[in-house]
Amino acid sequence: MEKIIIIGASDQSRHTIDIIEKELKYQIVGVLDKKLSPGQVFEGYDILGYIPEIASLFSEKKISGGIIAIGDNFTRMKVAKEILELVPDFKFITTIHPSAIIGKNVLIGAGSIIMEAVIINNNSIIGEHCNIWTKTSIDHDSEIMNYSSCSPGVTTGGRVIIGECTLIGIGANILHYKNVGNHCVIGGGSLINKDIPDFSVAFGVPAKVIRTRNPGDSYL
Repeated sequence: MEKIIIIGASDQSRHTIDIIEKELKYQIVGVLDKKLSPGQVFEGYDILGYIPEIASLFSEKKISGGIIAIGDNFTRMKVAKEILELVPDFKFITTIHPSAIIGKNVLIGAGSIIMEAVIINNNSIIGEHCNIWTKTSIDHDSEIMNYSSCSPGVTTGGRVIIGECTLIGIGANILHYKNVGNHCVIGGGSLINKDIPDFSVAFGVPAKVIRTRNPGDSYL
């Protein structure tokens, strides 16, 4: 069983640990977090330091890789790049809850987390380091690009594209053939019935763009 680490100690980390434990594919050797001190314990696992310690852990603990359990898309992207600069051979794993339904010819990128009761239908693509939360349904031939996340209960029609580093809020619906751009935030409960341009904050039924945002801006 491959040895891995979890980067981040948060509610999402607890959720991610639960999925990994249920998959029975990896052995978690510890957690990295900048707010906790080495020697503390999180969800039964030792805190081993933070990103600067990864290179030594890679050799001393014989880990093959791990997963970033950080909810903020932009932060997750920065952390992934920082890790690869330190350890180019670091392997980002993908974890999929056993209750998820994954269709034929679906591709799921490294570092992505697929949570309980998620449905991803045929020929869809989930990019790297994406978070697909509980009871999200992604219909056929859709694509979610790297570092994006769908909150619980999101539903998309077929052939939808969600850009990089974009957050889709709880219970939002995206109609067939509609595109949401890069670095967008879509409010919870919204209905996307037209394309949303890059760097937009949009919400409502139907959703309207209310302002623009910069990469790394807070969601709210």
